[in-house]
Amino acid sequence: MTIVTEPAVKALLAETTSVQVRPRYEGSNICTWIGFKHVNYMVEEAVLDHFRQTALPARGLYEEHGLGLDIVGIDTRILHAFHMDDVATAEVVPFTKDADGTLGFKVTVHVERGGEILKAVTSKVRVSLRIDTYLDSAGAVPEELARFAVDRLGADLEPAPLTPFTSEETILEELLEGKNAYGWKWNIPYPYCHFTERLQMSGYLRLMEEGKDRFVADRGISIKTLLDDRRWIPVVPRSEIRILDEAMMEEDLYTTYEVEDVFKDFTYTTRMNWYVVRDGGLLKTATGTIVHGYAVIRNRRDWSLENFDQHVLDALNGTTRQP
Repeated sequence: MTIVTEPAVKALLAETTSVQVRPRYEGSNICTWIGFKHVNYMVEEAVLDHFRQTALPARGLYEEHGLGLDIVGIDTRILHAFHMDDVATAEVVPFTKDADGTLGFKVTVHVERGGEILKAVTSKVRVSLRIDTYLDSAGAVPEELARFAVDRLGADLEPAPLTPFTSEETILEELLEGKNAYGWKWNIPYPYCHFTERLQMSGYLRLMEEGKDRFVADRGISIKTLLDDRRWIPVVPRSEIRILDEAMMEEDLYTTYEVEDVFKDFTYTTRMNWYVVRDGGLLKTATGTIVHGYAVIRNRRDWSLENFDQHVLDALNGTTRQP
């Protein structure tokens, strides 16, 4: 039995689809605004629904052909904030080139504000079809999807060399040496994984959000500190992640969060890298960036962007000013 047909694959690669999406209640952490992670979840849902509408749903691809649908790249710009109970329309446009080893999609999300339809989100997404090697083989990969099927995530990229380290006790120290950065070690639990064994994109998004929380707390400007002192909240106009290789359930994952750039006193960009110990070295499994700013809560409905003051700039830059 097969769900993979020539018309279905043609539609997957060529047809534009749209779907209504709504942010989950969990994503409303401060007042009724929705955080960047859950905006990316809406983008993910739009891509999954594109596969459903073209008769190639993720469940069918896995159960019938042993192909796990993995989002391996997501690059999202947020142009307008989402609120609890918003209903938006997401349009998915395929943009896979003939030489591509991953499926590409452009996602645009529109939302209504005051009778006007606004472009709220734009995103570029890359998808791999990971051949299941955990359970018994499902047989040959359908020819129509063979170029997108991989035996490990990141197989479409040039493999990066392993990073040497002195000992497992000093890995974080060595990764962070000389950098304006923060890092931590974490054992990958099953709720962050899918298809039985590997860390999925939504897991990396959760870690990206956690990285911000850990970093600012370490620098003395925790989320709650700035909320209580100033009613400042973090805002994210852009985030992107690319999976380079696989991180597996119950492996130790080393995460680094490094400030790359502070743009005037308005936004700052951080680079996040993720590593596991593999074959005697550190294997980078994913990399990404996130752009942050701050906004002040005006009331339960409204906020406005704020410029960083010197205290916040010093914390971000890792400097200490003399009194």
